[in-house]
Amino acid sequence: MSNQAHYKGFATTAIHKGQEPDPLTGAVTVPLYQTSTYAQEGIGQHKGFEYARTHNLTRSKWEENFAALEQGTHGFAFASGLAAIDTVMKLLSAGDHVLAAEDMYGGTFRLFDKILRRFGVEFSYVDMTNLDAVKAAIKPNTKMLYTETPTNPMMMLTDLRGVAALKNTAQGAAMLVVDNTFASPYFQQPLTLGADIVLHSATKYLGGHSDLVSGIVATNRADIAEQLKFLQNAAGAVPGPFECWLCLRSVKTLAVRMKQHEENAMKIAEFCAAHKGIQKVYYPGLKSHPQHELATKQMRGFGAMISIELGSLEQAQQFAKKVRVFTLAESLGGVESLVCHPVSMTHGSVPKETRDRLGVTDGLVRLSVGIEDIEDLLQDIEQALS
Repeated sequence: MSNQAHYKGFATTAIHKGQEPDPLTGAVTVPLYQTSTYAQEGIGQHKGFEYARTHNLTRSKWEENFAALEQGTHGFAFASGLAAIDTVMKLLSAGDHVLAAEDMYGGTFRLFDKILRRFGVEFSYVDMTNLDAVKAAIKPNTKMLYTETPTNPMMMLTDLRGVAALKNTAQGAAMLVVDNTFASPYFQQPLTLGADIVLHSATKYLGGHSDLVSGIVATNRADIAEQLKFLQNAAGAVPGPFECWLCLRSVKTLAVRMKQHEENAMKIAEFCAAHKGIQKVYYPGLKSHPQHELATKQMRGFGAMISIELGSLEQAQQFAKKVRVFTLAESLGGVESLVCHPVSMTHGSVPKETRDRLGVTDGLVRLSVGIEDIEDLLQDIEQALS
């Protein structure tokens, strides 16, 4: 089975695309090609592999698999999620303008504001939930619209079809880049909604077991793919073959994991919304979420990331200290449940005035809901709040 047309379902694609039995031995898992270079038969004569930064078959299989999951035509793996973002930003030149979502991962903002601005790339930030504001903020030199959906940590959504319809108002048109880490391709496929590039921290749901660091990008545009392939090799921020092998292993269970993640998250969100010790719950699966209707239209599920407002730093500290099943740690998307305090852990680089305006307060904690027994998770939250 080597033809993508054979795979109609997501889980089947995840298990089989790029993961066909090894033609040499019949191994049902992709071999780990742990090599830095390849023997050549003569000068200019080789089997398509010269040097491992440029080509690695384990990596190529993972890229093929991921591209299919995102309904893309080309995939490119990187050493981390930020390495993936940084490489995508190298599609730009000095003088280009990026219109980015004002609510995003703090590490992405740090990369944009503290590093890339020094090289002449211009950034401005906008409420991506407001299409009128997005349209008004596009400049003649806007070359990229960059967003997360749902956002980190406020769980706001971007109307991807709506933003995609605006990207051509820039002179020469702009690329729409979507960080799809929180949703995973199981719940959302931005390329089918008008995005030009989709990227992930594969460290999160794609890896799913908190045992690797990696990033990955997909596109369905041949011109962008050609540039990304060049940048991947020229800048060299590639992952090792073992990380790619781990991703190939992990993605086989992505569908069943995401179902359980979401089932648990919905029950926890409803529990938190009814709890007197929690002031506010941010989760697109709740009907109280201001963009719940949009979530039902552009997503196939609501994911497993929840933010809750506890009212003060003291309450957040007490909650984080008292949980026993949840683990206080950065990152997300693993099978184990994690709790994060964005102000002190992931969003310290974001200016305080911006955090305050967005609602990223000292009392906000972010939950990455795992796949443990729901009774244990609910009991843990209850005892931590008591």
